[in-house]
Formats: sequence, structure tokens, C-alpha cells
Amino acid sequence: MSDSTLATYVAEHPKMAGVLFTMLLVLSQAGTVMAGNGGTTLGP
Repeated sequence: MSDSTLATYVAEHPKMAGVLFTMLLVLSQAGTVMAGNGGTTLGP
């Protein structure tokens, strides 16, 4: 999807801007959690 197509879509559906932003936030937080958990090893 090109930038102009995405901009047009969001302009036509304003509520989707909030949904896309929330999805971006959740995905970025999930990536941080997964990266943080992979670096630690407990035990002998």
C-alpha cells in the first residue's frame, strides 16, 4: 500500500487512525518484551 493510498484511506475513515496507532503501540511493546525475554537465562 503506497503512502497516498494509506493517507486517503485514513482520511475517509478517521476512526481507523486510532486503531492503526493502537496496533502500532501494541506491536512495538510486544517486540520489546520478546527481545527482553530472549536475553536472560536462569539456572546452571
